[in-house]
Amino acid sequence: MTQIRTRAVPDALAAQLSAAGLSSLEARLYAARGIASRDELDYELARLQPFQQLKGITDAAERLADAIARHERILIVADYDADGATACATAVKGLGLMGAIVDFVVPNRFEYGYGLTPEIVALAAQKKPHLIVTVDNGIASTAGVAAARARGIDVLVTDHHLPGETLPDCIIVNPNQPGCSFPSKHLAGVGVMFYVLMALRAELRRRGSFAAGGEPNLAQLLDLVALGTVADVVRLDANNRILVEQGLKRMRAGRASAGVLALFNAAGRSPFKASCFDLGFTLGPRLNAAGRLDDMSLGIACLLADNEAAALPLARELDQMNRARREIESGMRDEAEAVLATMAVDHSHSICLFRPDWHQGVVGIVASRVKDRFHRPTLVFAEASDTEIKGSGRSIPGLHLRDALDLVAKRHPELILKFGGHAMAAGLSLRPGDVERFAAAFETVCAELLPTEALTRVIETDGGLEAGDYAMDVAETLERQVWGQGFPAPRFADAFRVLEQRVVGERHLKLKLRNRYGQVIEAMRFQHAEPLPVDIQAVFALSVNEFRGERMLQLMIDHCE
Repeated sequence: MTQIRTRAVPDALAAQLSAAGLSSLEARLYAARGIASRDELDYELARLQPFQQLKGITDAAERLADAIARHERILIVADYDADGATACATAVKGLGLMGAIVDFVVPNRFEYGYGLTPEIVALAAQKKPHLIVTVDNGIASTAGVAAARARGIDVLVTDHHLPGETLPDCIIVNPNQPGCSFPSKHLAGVGVMFYVLMALRAELRRRGSFAAGGEPNLAQLLDLVALGTVADVVRLDANNRILVEQGLKRMRAGRASAGVLALFNAAGRSPFKASCFDLGFTLGPRLNAAGRLDDMSLGIACLLADNEAAALPLARELDQMNRARREIESGMRDEAEAVLATMAVDHSHSICLFRPDWHQGVVGIVASRVKDRFHRPTLVFAEASDTEIKGSGRSIPGLHLRDALDLVAKRHPELILKFGGHAMAAGLSLRPGDVERFAAAFETVCAELLPTEALTRVIETDGGLEAGDYAMDVAETLERQVWGQGFPAPRFADAFRVLEQRVVGERHLKLKLRNRYGQVIEAMRFQHAEPLPVDIQAVFALSVNEFRGERMLQLMIDHCE
């Protein structure tokens, strides 16, 4: 069941924003998202939260400055998703700009798993580093840090994930660690690394390292920061919106890195019209495809490329990987839906699916798609070896997925081999014969923790539009704004008559609609090929469709009934 709900708009806030010069539509949208003043939409870098509030950042800056002064080898150990890749590239480029001897290693997810494990330390030790810097991982790597220290290697953890009960014995920069007063708790891994570089530059400035000039402009890294922040779907609080807006500005001005420009090229998108949609749904998936299907080293190499000639072949290879990933995902999703057609999903509180031949790098995406369709916490498993299956899960509002897995683990010791994650996403490992037992235990926990009303999908919208808002300039204005997790992109709800409809690309519906003002508008409904009735109530976004040099208004339909 789905409920369409209109966001409340505080009239006083909307009036203040209108008085400050925003259009009536913009005032309504921003007021509904808690914006009280036009100043909150000022995304200049000067408004960033100061780095000094991050716990451990002074120690981190001093240790890195010492490493540069002593010509020590620094090794970045990266995670294998888009946030990890951009964080790694940001670290390598930023430290290089300040004179560091720096290299990186990104473990293959299928061989080494997640985080700085002792096995990854052994791999890293082959490069003989004096200092390991983790990006987008490490907060749970107590054993890995101990293994590094046993080898005489120092470790600096930069991460944003939630810590466990025990912290690694090393310098840590993580806004979510105990005792950290940094007000923005939603930095992505790449954002944390960017802050570390700001602190390092200040420390080197204090030491007189730039007395003869050469102080780097770290703003040149903001395209990477923006890409990783949006792709990791962290909450876009005011601080993150500044980082993203500044990165988008560089892209639109043609000043992005060669690797980012190459990703736009390979995707057939224009960096001069860069939007959060591009970062989250065009560039991010191409980077993630490398980590899902093979090795994220390819993605990092693309981001580190110095020129278009070096970057473009890598970006095209990533594009091909993403196409392969989509094909694998499509087949897995079809198989999953065939299984679900035989199950009473409406009467369950969770979904667990397993097939040994599924691709373990794609289970998270399939879990997300299934969760979106059926609105149930979903876990999808694939075989990792003869003795282990790996699963990835996505949750719905009302269930903290990591806490639910923790409860299963406490009630059934030895059932889950390992797990970790957040409220809305998590990963875990089981023995192959334990899937049914786990599914039953997980269903029991979900039934206890999920209130009945949470099983009804709620789609929040910004209501209807005035006739004048069905316009290209309105769509262009909205597309250029910073929207994302926690600051949702505008979605509207209205009644339409379906004038024409046809299936395109086997899975999608192309439509011609008439709205209640008599205006005829093109529309698309992706991943839905079933025909619609003549009269519909639709939830949609305004967008601009470009085809063969022509630009026209198009509605992107998310839901209709």
